Amino acid sequence: MNLKKLVWVVLFVVSISCKSTQGIDRIETDPINPTWKPSAQNMGGPEGLKADKDEISKLAFVDTEAIEAHMSFLASDDLKGRDSGSEGIEKAAQYIEGFLQSNQVAPYYESYRDTLTNYKRTSYNVLGVVEGSDPELKKEYIMIGAHYDHIGIIKIENGDAIANGANDNASGTTSVLELARYFGTRKTNKRTLIFALFSAEEKGLLGSKHMAKNMKQEGLNLYAMLNFEMTGVPLRGKDYLTYITGYKKSNLAEVINRYAEENLVGFLPTAKEFNLFQRSDNYPFYQEFGVPSHTFCTFDFTNFMFYHRVGDENELMDFEHMATLVNKLIPVVENISNAPTQVVKAN
Repeated sequence: MNLKKLVWVVLFVVSISCKSTQGIDRIETDPINPTWKPSAQNMGGPEGLKADKDEISKLAFVDTEAIEAHMSFLASDDLKGRDSGSEGIEKAAQYIEGFLQSNQVAPYYESYRDTLTNYKRTSYNVLGVVEGSDPELKKEYIMIGAHYDHIGIIKIENGDAIANGANDNASGTTSVLELARYFGTRKTNKRTLIFALFSAEEKGLLGSKHMAKNMKQEGLNLYAMLNFEMTGVPLRGKDYLTYITGYKKSNLAEVINRYAEENLVGFLPTAKEFNLFQRSDNYPFYQEFGVPSHTFCTFDFTNFMFYHRVGDENELMDFEHMATLVNKLIPVVENISNAPTQVVKAN
């Protein structure tokens, strides 16, 4: 996250474990009500409705092993902190390309790479697309994104100079990759989904600025932009799993919570206080398109002390929390992409 001016705000350390598992059952609803209802009820028995196997597998689609596999590579010392234009981030780009291809996510352009024109070192956004199944709705696009770069080699601290960037932002990248795996292999979306991994976010949102400007010129019919940033550790003392930046700029949180039938997304006053809405890759798309564009985040300035430090390592990440977040968002994204009309609206 591009929060350099705020780094000294991070004053506290928290050790967190937030575990949850839930069952799921099918209900028939209108577009704004959830298709998938988290519940331990109606999962069988003589008087209960048996859940479809696909519905159960959807909730448990992502497991901790899948999360750990991505994180172990993206935040490894071998990638040297994924600085934009470096050999380390080139390895990350190759990994992302291979993963998208192997999970039936097509390149958005002729290749998966989108070369930045606004940064001095050769850098790439990596993006794929899963075309929607509906002949009309597929003309509307939902972008799901995260930045995959970090800050590279920094000042030595306790003998370590590699800023691995596990929370910032291998975690968000992992969330996007697992969402891409679901929709790439299941093809359950009626609207078209773009999966975008941005470079040079740490240089001033350069990757997303480049992409948003170009896509606007290309006439992209963008419906919404859903960005993921620093989702590796759970919130503490909240009655929601994640918050979104720019909470009041659209009805996205309301729509998500109604689909999820739980308080999945909440409002974090600190996010508004420090204007986090403008500090991640959602913002250039909001500027260019004026559509609902938000960042999902679980970093709240009290639950992680290693922002832009060498201590941002995998050993501090909660992979079960990360899997839970993606699993809960899969049916939400699916419902948003499949609703007959656009249910997410800018305020």
